[in-house]
Amino acid sequence: MPKPIAIFYEQQHWFKPLFTELDKRGTDYVKLDATAHTYAIEEDPERSYSLVVNRMSPSAWNREHGDSIFYTLGFLDHLERRGVRIINGLKAFRTELSKAAQLSLLDELGLPYPKARVIHRASQALAATKGLRWPIVVKPNIGGSGAGVKRFDTPESLQAAAEANELAFGLDSTALVQEFIPARDAHIVRCEVLKGKFLYAIKVHITGETFDLCPADICRTTGGVDLNRAACPIDAPKTGISVEGYHPPQEVIGDVERIMQEAGIDLGGIEYIIDDRDGQRLYYDINALSNFVADGPRVIGFDPFAKLVDWLEAEAAKVNEAEAVGAR
Repeated sequence: MPKPIAIFYEQQHWFKPLFTELDKRGTDYVKLDATAHTYAIEEDPERSYSLVVNRMSPSAWNREHGDSIFYTLGFLDHLERRGVRIINGLKAFRTELSKAAQLSLLDELGLPYPKARVIHRASQALAATKGLRWPIVVKPNIGGSGAGVKRFDTPESLQAAAEANELAFGLDSTALVQEFIPARDAHIVRCEVLKGKFLYAIKVHITGETFDLCPADICRTTGGVDLNRAACPIDAPKTGISVEGYHPPQEVIGDVERIMQEAGIDLGGIEYIIDDRDGQRLYYDINALSNFVADGPRVIGFDPFAKLVDWLEAEAAKVNEAEAVGAR
């Protein structure tokens, strides 16, 4: 018998459009809630699922689900050792979990990124700013949705925060001291990929007052039109932030696809910013979670969740067909 697709996830709101699309088609799938999930080492999960789609979020620690992050590492390892087809497997998830590793990857590929230092104690923060342009930001290595990111305009304010134990180091007690980049024309660009290939891009117009730029949470176009609320969390609207579809230069598309290939990410997003001081394009976030933009048809002209389900169904069919042939 054909086996279902398993969706492994933690955030309860972001994937409602995905589940709606699967339900509408009558696709055979199961939900695996990471916060309640368990598994037995001797089990063979490949007998249960055609493929597993990893939608675990690094920002889970902000929802008191940080334990699920480390649990997921073990679960993905378990799946891979048994040959289960995984969308965004262990390599992808490990890349997502370390902002330091993301910058190391960009450096290895020769791509530009905001200059940064990696620290593990607050007492190291001020010395780590040597050679960096001010302002700077301090951000947890395991982040997600802008969690814990703080901007500092002076050495004195950074030192005071360090001495007052006000710097966020996150789950792995590691943080980045990084140059704050003033965005040209007050926007960043997020490019999404599906099966490792460019799918679409959006411009997110920002205020500079928040570092949480999750596209699924931005529910207003640049023309001031409210987007489909069914695609957004209840508390979604971000004051002053809006979104519009955008087609980046071909060079960017090539960079994005190369980054995702090296990161092992089938499904995800990459953000970049243009430094207003010198016009340099800087890649700064590699994201394996890929929360598609709210109300895709209105913003980018199509529904990305429909394309995602098309692909998942095709991948599941390949696995089921291969097993059926093997069983004959």
